[in-house]
Amino acid sequence: MDTNPDAEQPSDDVRPNVAELDESARESDSSPLVRIRSLLPGLARAEQRVAKVVLDDPSAVARRSITEVALAANTSETTVTRFCKAIGVGGYPQLRIALAADTARSEARSSRNLGGEIATDDDLPAVVSKVSFADARAVEETAEQLDIPVLEQVINVVAGAGRVDVYGVGASAFVAADLQQKLHRIGRVSFAWSDTHIMLTSAAVLNGGDVAVGISHTGATTDTVEALRVAREHGATTVALTNFPRSPITEVADHVLTTAARETTFRSGATASRIAQLTVIDCLFIGVAQRHMDAAVNALDATRDAVGAHRLGVRPDGRRRPRETGK
Repeated sequence: MDTNPDAEQPSDDVRPNVAELDESARESDSSPLVRIRSLLPGLARAEQRVAKVVLDDPSAVARRSITEVALAANTSETTVTRFCKAIGVGGYPQLRIALAADTARSEARSSRNLGGEIATDDDLPAVVSKVSFADARAVEETAEQLDIPVLEQVINVVAGAGRVDVYGVGASAFVAADLQQKLHRIGRVSFAWSDTHIMLTSAAVLNGGDVAVGISHTGATTDTVEALRVAREHGATTVALTNFPRSPITEVADHVLTTAARETTFRSGATASRIAQLTVIDCLFIGVAQRHMDAAVNALDATRDAVGAHRLGVRPDGRRRPRETGK
């Protein structure tokens, strides 16, 4: 145990006051827990133990001294301080303030205890509640931490691109296809690829007027990272959409957009990560459509009319539509 007298050791009876909580809330709209989860893979092993202690019970950590947290993580006070700086807070007192403020916000949102893992003995209503709660939180936390200036930059480059390639494999391929379909419907030239060879060959023919978007929750999917690297080497502007801002995919991206979804038991978080990605994709699409409003509206009307005849002639209220229009 580090007994350095200079280490930050607030006494047990120190409690953040209301003014400090308000100031912390103003300084950052995003949850410190979101940042910790996103940076977790890149932390040193001892710092990861501190992160686990914080993530397991953030409200308790907000009441503990640095010595208590260090003991719980089987590490030193110096490591706890180093962990605080690694996640972007100045020191342990600031971490306690941020955690207390986050706990207060979470309690205000919901008094239900639905943020935990799904247990094997949870009944079906509890499973439904926990999954839906995790999905909703993923959207909320993604919106809170989304870097708006970066999003605007991405909107601008996509809106002005001659062609947009979107790369994603596995579950991220569905998100890639969704972005491609949205852009295509408003008249933007776009392609979605999930096969490694096609991704690479497509990336190799991009140029300086094109944009390549790589989608990977972990940011470590080799196929997607490699395709984005090749696209960048050929002059395309590259964009990464990931949950982890220090993952490998960010090293080959000119712009990085992040989500905030947590993995939980039975990978219920896998659904949450897709929903979080789709939230960012929707924001990107709408921003691009706004840049080409007249053309986008005309294209949406034309595509809606084109498929109208292939829908059953029934209105949402159950009444039949006129057969000649199919609308």
